[in-house]
Amino acid sequence: MGFKCGIVGLPNVGKSTVFNSLTKAGAGASNYPFCTIEPNVGIVSVPDKRLDRLVEIYQPDKITPTSMQFVDIAGLVAGASRGEGLGNQFLGNIKEVDAVLHVVRCFEDDDIVHVAGKVDPVGDIEVIDTELCLKDIDTVTKRVERNEKLVRTGDKDAKAQQEVCVKVKESLEDGTPVRKQGLSEDEKKVLLDLQLLTSKPVLYCCNVNENDLPEGGPLVQQVRELAEKENSQVVVVSGKVEAELAELEEDEKVEFLKDMGLEESGLNQLIRTGYSLLGLITFFTAGKQEVRAWTVQNLVTAPQAAGEIHTDFERGFIRAEVFDYTALNELGSEKGIKEKGLMRLEGKEYQVKDGDIMFFRFSV
Repeated sequence: MGFKCGIVGLPNVGKSTVFNSLTKAGAGASNYPFCTIEPNVGIVSVPDKRLDRLVEIYQPDKITPTSMQFVDIAGLVAGASRGEGLGNQFLGNIKEVDAVLHVVRCFEDDDIVHVAGKVDPVGDIEVIDTELCLKDIDTVTKRVERNEKLVRTGDKDAKAQQEVCVKVKESLEDGTPVRKQGLSEDEKKVLLDLQLLTSKPVLYCCNVNENDLPEGGPLVQQVRELAEKENSQVVVVSGKVEAELAELEEDEKVEFLKDMGLEESGLNQLIRTGYSLLGLITFFTAGKQEVRAWTVQNLVTAPQAAGEIHTDFERGFIRAEVFDYTALNELGSEKGIKEKGLMRLEGKEYQVKDGDIMFFRFSV
């Protein structure tokens, strides 16, 4: 599994429409808040043209893409941190995800009610951030109170943790999400078990009218300016267009996008951007039996990558045979790779690179 991404936003911004288009899972999409009561979960294959090319070369019996898990979390509202609109339940769901996909309404439509009475993407983002910050303040405050007794006993670990928690709590009270506080890696580790909601990386998904594709209008620009300040990324989609695309066959999708002057769907962009959000990369295993894509964190070692396939591979790792997808694509066969001397033997210290094709040697 690549990672788990939670889809959040105010009611009626198009969250469930985006989720449906991503997963074709059929989550309810209606013009009223809290249509999604339980979080819907969908598994989505990560689009990768390299996998398609490997299939052409190897003609495998089985094809397995890497994947992402999307969780459609019901719309939050102001006061969610105090339980408004079933808020406590939904905020709890966000704790379980690795990253947050924040769907923001950037379209005008008199037929679709906005909970605040007007379309204001930056204001909507601030509402969500405020509620997540308030919930995090509550979480950190409880930890600070629990640590006070340990600090008085002279517990050094508790003292170090307390310093970080107090620092983070003060910034949260100033309205600064954890992800924007510039914490060191050591400070982040102290907070890991708290699963703070605002510590998770965020990708903004601007839902626009069809006519505003591909760049979006002035409302999207407001979101871009905000995202730039916090080093986040923005993807522009039209929920209506993506819903239509989801119903088409692959060859029909190509024609549909071509007619609209688009190179790829907004959701493909969204998946790829989300995939890179956490520094994830893809390596491949390839042969006649199966061509498969695997998800790992950037800079993992060869034994760790082997462990994604099976823990025995990591424990008994000897070395890896490695070559690059780009070279294989150009030469057209594994035989060509070997003839050019481009097959490498790598040991335990080797850091896997995006696009590596790997064969692992291990002992039982």
